[in-house]
Amino acid sequence: MAQESPNTMTRLQTLQSSVTWYHVEFKAEILLDTYSGLLSEQSMILAMNSSFVDPLIQFESQLRIIELSFRKVFSMPSLIRVKAMGKTSEDIEDLENLYQNIFNIFEDTLLILVSKDFYKIQILKEMATWMSEDSFYLQERAMMVITRVLIFASKRVKKYPSIDAPSLGLLAAELSLFCSHNDPEIIQQAMAGMNYVLYIALCQNSNVVKFKYSKLSEEENLKIIRSDVESLAKITQEEKAKIAQSVGQILLPQLLTDFVWTLLKKLSSPNTKLATDAASLLKLTLEFHAQKITRVSKIVDNIYDQLCENSSHMMKGVLLHTISLLTRASPKKVIFQLMEFPVPADETLLLLWQAASMESTVASEVLKTILLILKGKPGEIEDSLGEKRRFSLYASNMMPVAASQALCTFLPVTSYRKVVVKLFPEFLMTLLLQLFYCSQHLKETAQERPLYVRDALKALLNCSGLEKVNEALERKNFWAHFSQVRDYQYGICFIVKTLSEYNFPQFPETLHYVYKVAVEGPRRSEDSIVTIIFFAELLNNFFKESLPEEFLVLFRNWINDSNPSVGKMSLQKIASMAPVFSEIESVCNLLLPVLDAFLSKEHTVIIQAMLTLRNILGKLDKAIYSTLCIRIAASYSPLMDHVNGDIQCMAIRHFGELLMDMNHYNWMLQHIVLGSLVPLILFLESTEPRIVNACRYTLTICITQLKWSTAYLLKEESYNFESVVLDVCNNLLSSYESVITDLISDTLGFLGSSRTFLKKGAIILVGYLGKSREYLLLKEEIDIMIEAIERLTREEDPLIKVLAEKTHKLFKEMANRMASSTIKQTFRKWVKMFCTKKLRLVYDVANIIALKESDTESTKRDSLLQPHLKIPEEQYRDIDEDIPKKCNVKKFEYFT
Repeated sequence: MAQESPNTMTRLQTLQSSVTWYHVEFKAEILLDTYSGLLSEQSMILAMNSSFVDPLIQFESQLRIIELSFRKVFSMPSLIRVKAMGKTSEDIEDLENLYQNIFNIFEDTLLILVSKDFYKIQILKEMATWMSEDSFYLQERAMMVITRVLIFASKRVKKYPSIDAPSLGLLAAELSLFCSHNDPEIIQQAMAGMNYVLYIALCQNSNVVKFKYSKLSEEENLKIIRSDVESLAKITQEEKAKIAQSVGQILLPQLLTDFVWTLLKKLSSPNTKLATDAASLLKLTLEFHAQKITRVSKIVDNIYDQLCENSSHMMKGVLLHTISLLTRASPKKVIFQLMEFPVPADETLLLLWQAASMESTVASEVLKTILLILKGKPGEIEDSLGEKRRFSLYASNMMPVAASQALCTFLPVTSYRKVVVKLFPEFLMTLLLQLFYCSQHLKETAQERPLYVRDALKALLNCSGLEKVNEALERKNFWAHFSQVRDYQYGICFIVKTLSEYNFPQFPETLHYVYKVAVEGPRRSEDSIVTIIFFAELLNNFFKESLPEEFLVLFRNWINDSNPSVGKMSLQKIASMAPVFSEIESVCNLLLPVLDAFLSKEHTVIIQAMLTLRNILGKLDKAIYSTLCIRIAASYSPLMDHVNGDIQCMAIRHFGELLMDMNHYNWMLQHIVLGSLVPLILFLESTEPRIVNACRYTLTICITQLKWSTAYLLKEESYNFESVVLDVCNNLLSSYESVITDLISDTLGFLGSSRTFLKKGAIILVGYLGKSREYLLLKEEIDIMIEAIERLTREEDPLIKVLAEKTHKLFKEMANRMASSTIKQTFRKWVKMFCTKKLRLVYDVANIIALKESDTESTKRDSLLQPHLKIPEEQYRDIDEDIPKKCNVKKFEYFT
């Protein structure tokens, strides 16, 4: 008999350990003690039942007392032995009555509890568990009590529209195991108990019961109940298969899951017969009704734990078969749970994968589930708002890595190969995506992780009839260095190129799938990078001369992607395929988004866009080129003073190359060339030699195409900036005077620059431009120039200060000389048309610097501010007052 704890053992129970059972007087006292204790415990249980204690606490307290009562009551001797204690017939009758009353009190207590709350049927389940733990208890009598309480419950169940009896599945499992007991009496009671459990469960399914009984009289209902119980008895008494089938049909999914869960835990029992019976019933139930099982993940976890705890588990085959049956019924749930275990997979997990792969009927669902997992990103999970967040790779989603490893188990299975052929493009694409993630995001983690992708790719090739491709990659030593392939782009291109070399038969399906993904758009913008590389490499290998125009739409979309990396990658691929793209009739539709990329905030995208544009333009027909040359030239202009030196230098040089390309169409670009003169001139003074050289190169081309004579100045090693400005302004004065005002406006914008060389150059350039335009400027325009220059007279830099003051004084004199009346201004402009002469040096910067270095006295500044020569005031009076009388060109010459 099981020993009680010291604080719960009664006096007579303690005495049992030292006094034999053969003395009748002690036996009678034991029965009386049990009887009195039972009455006391019943009072406590029923008192709790009427209290306002929390239901859960109430139930747990009652269960503890009932367990004590159970262990005392069902540890008593059998009735035969009790009768043997009596000496007379009266003694025997009294002992038998006392004995029966003890069981009746225990049974009555249960009946009262169940009558108040069907939830407390769970006590019967606990009783069955206590019985299975120790065969010493009076199991037949205990089973009889359980059956009687169930009969009582089955009669009351129809009085309620719904009942709360969540333990029915657990109780059914315990009773079903007693149906295989060695004692026929116990089997009979267990069978009867199972019938009533199933009947109560049947009534719990309200849709069935209400439809069947709602319109019948009470007498008819009782007849049907008896009929149902009898029919159930016939079914369940036949064999275990019938039990499993009946349980699966009647129990609701949650209850059936409890049934299966209980049987699963019994597999670890040291009682071999119990474990065997549970295994047999478990397999039969899952064979018939595995699709109704919920909490599949929990069951898979439990199987994994059982196998890990005991690698020589005698029920290993049953546990693995359970995985197979669950996979057949719920492939997605099982596969997802199997991918949740840590990577790399241990021996136990490999066994579970193999067990799951045994169900050929669900091969498609299994592979599609793995494919879905592979499309995930390692190290990334979703928060409560559904937004992606990245965490430690060791504490977050590593299912895609596990899925890569699992493919090596699933793909070689014969029954899976037909499915692999259909899903080849998707698997290839997703594995290349995992290669990208391994290269980009798993660099600091375990080195073996990229190898899972490698092994999966090898398995995919070998299972898809592409063994030769795998062998070629082996010969090229690609697989051996796979884990060191940090350049994912190289790895992807190498695989696709090798596939192309062997004209892999899946090419049409693969191209179609990738095109479909590209059109629909991947879940993440960064996935587009892999799509672009993969797609472009396919096109590059299979379309050598021409390209379907519908593919242009994809590249246009990629260029405009919100992720700069996607835009940059698409531009790189367009550049690499420039010969093919340049042959497309609608190539202009591709060049326009390339030009739009010039406006990107990402500097690397702008640089790649300019390189891509030059690659295509270099191979483009000049007639097509000319239709876009104005738009292209205009796109370079804003970049000529870009803050990024690489972009600025490249924009200036590419603008020059554009002018060279369009040499025969230069008349189309004249206005843009003239508009670009200001930055090209000012950045001649840049502190970066590469920008200076780019400006000299492009400005020389501009001046040559404008047929000016200034180009020779820029070819000299040590050219003079002011001389270049002077010659440009003189050429403008003689050929393009109308654009000078616009150039003045552009130059004024550089006066506020934080770079000293730009301020200095802008002061000199605006001075010459203003002087050359003097007779055509309005008073308001000169006032604006004076205001802009005046701010620079307060600069700390001495040279800037001197140049600003000199220019300020120059503009002031121009303003003073300007006629006040509109008629006089008109006459001045008219005369200027005939009297324009070349400008001469105004600043002589080199001399200013030399004087500044030699003269340290205050007189230096005064001397610098005096012009070398001054236009006599009387000349202006002649111009203003006597224009009709004479028009001597020499008198209107600008002097310095």
